[in-house]
Amino acid sequence: MESPAEPIVRIRNLTKSYRRGEQRVPVLTNISFDIAAGEFIALMGPSGSGKSTLLNLIAGIDKPDGGSLTVNGTDIATLSEAELADWRAANVGFIFQFYNLMPVLTAFENVELPLLLTSLARGERQARVDLALSMVGLADRTTHYPSELSGGQQQRVAIARAFITDPVILVADEPTGDLDRASANDILALLERLNAELGKTIIMVTHDPHAARSAHAIRHLEKGELDVAP
Repeated sequence: MESPAEPIVRIRNLTKSYRRGEQRVPVLTNISFDIAAGEFIALMGPSGSGKSTLLNLIAGIDKPDGGSLTVNGTDIATLSEAELADWRAANVGFIFQFYNLMPVLTAFENVELPLLLTSLARGERQARVDLALSMVGLADRTTHYPSELSGGQQQRVAIARAFITDPVILVADEPTGDLDRASANDILALLERLNAELGKTIIMVTHDPHAARSAHAIRHLEKGELDVAP
């Protein structure tokens, strides 16, 4: 009998708080759960519940106060800031609500940005970017600037940029929050495709139950504590 695969994300007794003046405000309290490789997880909860904080911790943007947080075999809670930066570049793709595209760069150039930090030759970078933009349905928009694209198209460029380096996990913070329903459905379908066809592990924060239904499982946060949706 084969032993179960090690989870891609393993969280144990994770805690996080922030200072407000002299007061310490708890945000996450003793969070423990696993995410298997290839899962698509939605994190839900009311404003202030800690869901974006948890996402940022998993992505290595922030550091916990206590507990362990192992992603792809590395306890990232123990890494220095410099080590975290290198780890993020190699392991995490980011998708934001407001796209975070560079307005002075074309769609092609925005997607290429993460590859400029690698040793890939120009020809290989171009091939990868062309393939990524084709996968998100924007092969005919490579020379367009963000201002010449709709919100849904800008988010597709941002998603192509997120997976261009073949990261271990994709983290998405309200990726459909700024889109109309039709565009949001297109983005959700794209995330489902990346999960199903490329096997990408996706962790998505959303307040939208419709968006959350695209995920394999929903985790609810309430006042910094986690529980599984029925």
